Amino acid sequence: MKKFKLSLICGVLLSANALLLPQLAHSDEGKLLATGGVSELEGAGGGGLTPWALITGYGTRDAIGGSTHYTHVGTANFTLDSVGAAVGIYDRLELSVAQMTFNTGFTGTALGLGADFSFRQDIIGLKVKVAGDAVYDQDSFMPQIAVGLQYKRNKEDKLVRALGAKSNSGTDVYVAATKILLDKSLLLNGTVRATKANQIGILGFGGDLKNSYHAEFEASAAYLLDKHTAVGMEYRTKPDNLSFAHESNWADFFVAYFPSKQISFTAGYAMLGSIATVQNQNGPYVSVQASF
Repeated sequence: MKKFKLSLICGVLLSANALLLPQLAHSDEGKLLATGGVSELEGAGGGGLTPWALITGYGTRDAIGGSTHYTHVGTANFTLDSVGAAVGIYDRLELSVAQMTFNTGFTGTALGLGADFSFRQDIIGLKVKVAGDAVYDQDSFMPQIAVGLQYKRNKEDKLVRALGAKSNSGTDVYVAATKILLDKSLLLNGTVRATKANQIGILGFGGDLKNSYHAEFEASAAYLLDKHTAVGMEYRTKPDNLSFAHESNWADFFVAYFPSKQISFTAGYAMLGSIATVQNQNGPYVSVQASF
């Protein structure tokens, strides 16, 4: 059933890509393969856990590009699914939307929520490239820098407040710096995020311990094995706002395969630690992205 679901999603993404391409006469797919990155859980272009300064899609500064994605993370007790789309405008501005579903499975009963209870949140993102060029500035130490924001709204308002959150909505603001070293086949990224989100918003925003913005750090490194395959790792620190449940930092290892500019596949292992009092929430994840 899972294989059928993934195949169906791949088909839908490719069909959406084929329908969008004729409408975007300014799409030129002029960027290098893999420089569009993949889609992070919250919808922005970048790695799986953190946004990069790169603008999604393969459109150059004279064109429009974009992407659609589906990501599934399966830990010992929970599943996390993200679907979304993003548009890159003239390699300067990125607009993204995503919907995230966190399913508690059988553990929902032990938590008093009922089996297969799901937290859902919608995310709207904006990213603007403000300086540098990760590809063309090879003779400089200057990275590409972008600023962005992600407005998140959790649909379980009463529940997340009962768990100690101060709000069901919040806005993350971040600055990302990305450097591509073409001669070393290496990408490095660092992101600083100001956020109140509990478990990236799954458990609301702010809490009984803290209800102020806190700066968190996110890092990514990816090495290109060949023109189609990249391996890498990510690390993301997170706030600890709720007294009822300690929040762990997140990390992952991944392999991304880019058979063409139209589609990419990512598989990895996510280490999410403690979520909602349940320890050792680690497991595999897969993601598919269609780009133009």
